[in-house]
Amino acid sequence: MSSPSKALLVKLGGLAFMGAQPMFERRNAAGAERLGERLAKIAYKLDRKHRERAISNIHLAFPEKSVADAQALALEAFLHLGRTTGDFMRSLKRSDEEVLRSMEPVDLSPYFQANEKGKGVLAVTGHLGNFERLAHWYGAHGWKMSVVARDANDEGLQARVAKIRGVSGVTVLSRGDSARTILKKLKDGETIAILPDQNADESFLPFFGKPCGTVLGPAVLHLKTGAPLVPGFCLRVGPGQYRVEVFEPMEYKRGVDTPEQIMTDVNKVLEGVIRRYPEQWLWLHDRWKDARVAGLLDKQDEAFSS
Repeated sequence: MSSPSKALLVKLGGLAFMGAQPMFERRNAAGAERLGERLAKIAYKLDRKHRERAISNIHLAFPEKSVADAQALALEAFLHLGRTTGDFMRSLKRSDEEVLRSMEPVDLSPYFQANEKGKGVLAVTGHLGNFERLAHWYGAHGWKMSVVARDANDEGLQARVAKIRGVSGVTVLSRGDSARTILKKLKDGETIAILPDQNADESFLPFFGKPCGTVLGPAVLHLKTGAPLVPGFCLRVGPGQYRVEVFEPMEYKRGVDTPEQIMTDVNKVLEGVIRRYPEQWLWLHDRWKDARVAGLLDKQDEAFSS
């Protein structure tokens, strides 16, 4: 696709996003999810590129699944994305009280244990469950957190997304231009949330038994600052209902452990949660793209990923 055509599609997508938002805001949590589901069903039928990418990724991760099972899981992943998108679109109408009521009781002792060290916390999550709701839940407690996220390609859309995210009270840092700010915030004892489950070409580490392009940033920050890595996920358990799972702090020794070893462990934690809730992960993302380009997948895997 040419750059002008792609830019036009991005612009149209941004306008559609802003135009659809009032439709979600008029609904309660369950109603917004249902509307998101309806739109997701249409997207599954029309968006061949991402439908096939999701099915391909599922085959990579679960080679034992039949074609029909992979297709069914891909559809469920689309529906989950529709639900969470609907939930996000009504964020401006969602109160802190609603967010707190919607969450099952949570054991936060691992997080408090990490926070007591006074070095800040690197909260590791992913595009799993509802990470936007996780940020709002955190902010509803009055706690300070910053999230590292990629900017949208359209300035108008970026401003709108930033406004919606602002309701949580969480600071959003632009990915790729935030290292100095992150270091300062960690020094001040704040929490930084990072989503390291996107394709990258920094290193190739095991993920579902396959080499996978993985960022090293969270591990590098941990070794540099001593801020504990604390995995945490916000998982959907019903319409408008969620459960936060917080894992034990992950801590390593500078000069002994390598960033690659650390991120291999992070991948294992993420993979374990995805295996329990496979329909809630973003299979639509081309997670093994750079591994495929580098020729690190075997012939059978590349056939699924072509």
